[in-house]
Amino acid sequence: MAGPGGRPLVNPPAAQLLGRRVISYDPEAGRGAYVYVARPEFCNRHGTVQGGVLAAMLDSATGFTLIESLPDGLTAVTRDLNTRFLKPASPGEIFAEARVTQRDERGAQVEGELRSPEGVTLATAVAVMRFVRRG
Repeated sequence: MAGPGGRPLVNPPAAQLLGRRVISYDPEAGRGAYVYVARPEFCNRHGTVQGGVLAAMLDSATGFTLIESLPDGLTAVTRDLNTRFLKPASPGEIFAEARVTQRDERGAQVEGELRSPEGVTLATAVAVMRFVRRG
């Protein structure tokens, strides 16, 4: 898979730590599907994945879905990430989907969702992102 103009998709260190893999990505539609791997080290005292790690996965999925669709010289930063935790997450694979729901010349809103391998919704988020020039 490639981004605009055929450039390779980027998997920065934080995404690598979270075990992110791209399942599908459509920059024109503003949609992406990903899988993350929640390691046992990501768990809290209850044996479930720490909420901050789930928020990081949602930030990663929403950010990637928007940023990789932008032209060279432009990126985006998260201004606000409103996260709702719905069910405990177990270590292992966690699936994410994200979609751009609003976009203008200054930024965008991207919605994301995390699901268990069984399809149970674990957490959702709405990210408000601002465009900035790279460099």
